[in-house]
Amino acid sequence: MQPESQIPTQATVKRRFAVSLAVFYSAVFAVSGTHLPFFPVWLKAIGIDASWIGLINALPAITRFTTLPQITAFAEKRQAIRTAMMVSVLATAIGFVTVGLQHQPLALFLIYALTCAMWTPTTPLTDAYALRGVARYGLDYGPLRLWGSAAFAAGSLACGYLVDIIAARDLIWVIVAWAVVAVAASLLLQPLDDVRRKTAETHAGKALLRDGGFWAVIASAALIQGSHVAYYTFSAINWQQHGISGLTIAGLWTLGVIAEIVVFALSPRFSLHPSTLIAIGGLSAVVRWIVTANEPPLALLAVVQLGHGLTFGMTIVGTMNLLVQRVPSHQIARGQGYYAACSGLLGAATSIASGAIYARIGDGLYYVMAAMAAAGAFLIWSARHRLIAHPQSEESGG
Repeated sequence: MQPESQIPTQATVKRRFAVSLAVFYSAVFAVSGTHLPFFPVWLKAIGIDASWIGLINALPAITRFTTLPQITAFAEKRQAIRTAMMVSVLATAIGFVTVGLQHQPLALFLIYALTCAMWTPTTPLTDAYALRGVARYGLDYGPLRLWGSAAFAAGSLACGYLVDIIAARDLIWVIVAWAVVAVAASLLLQPLDDVRRKTAETHAGKALLRDGGFWAVIASAALIQGSHVAYYTFSAINWQQHGISGLTIAGLWTLGVIAEIVVFALSPRFSLHPSTLIAIGGLSAVVRWIVTANEPPLALLAVVQLGHGLTFGMTIVGTMNLLVQRVPSHQIARGQGYYAACSGLLGAATSIASGAIYARIGDGLYYVMAAMAAAGAFLIWSARHRLIAHPQSEESGG
């Protein structure tokens, strides 16, 4: 019999869960932090032309609303979210190794498509695992998630430093290295209690999709987060055209990430209802994009960048807290999959449209983004009474 002193207490189990999840979040977002800015640089370095680069870079967004929901639903049905996370990062590491050995555009496209099909579910699965832990142990999502944001920034800065040291053709191996770290981190993930319920799994997804409150949450969040597309795609290009140096641009992006981390850290102290947090995020985005559209001086632009903590961070905190309230634990992965699909579809469409809009009106694109954010804020505010009055619970079974 195990001595009493060696039996894990609730506090010990809770701490192990939180630490292992924070490490995994860090590793997964470090992969994204190196991949997002520098994968296109690697593609160009190995001789892939611009048209193929555009097609290849569209694959993650496409898999978010095609294969991703199927994988998250399958993992949930099999009660295998943690296992799916481990398989996902392992397949991602193998995929990027295989990608790194290819130099032909068609082969790259096909292999990268398979890699993305396994990689893009990682974050929704991790969020689902995190939210189950939030419900199980009474944790707060924000302090767990902030480690991902910190690692994203650190990964980007580290890879940016390496760009000046190693050949651009070798950047893929930096991405592979972080993917291997993620595989190692996945081995530390703690199992959660079985939340299997005696419900008809075949009807679970349909019941969730008939919930108007759930749709209000994911659609409003997708609109507000989708309004960041112009910033992600064109901010560096636009600021360079206005004479802002590359180092200053990196500093502006870092300010946004720091603000995001602060919001995540402080989120346990928030007393407002999550729907109000999302509405604040949307209204803050309206102000942010209108100011950005008017070519503000650098000092004001720096202040506006700190608003990223509200427009991005506050929206995520509100969304995840609402999903914990609205979606029963046995359906949380499915809910994350639908949210990722909705965000991916809207994000892909916005990204495609924003290129044409930016070519015509330049900075005026930010007014379109402000309108998207306003629509998201209006939608969640309109649904707030339903979300406050009728939260889902484990007892209700959804």
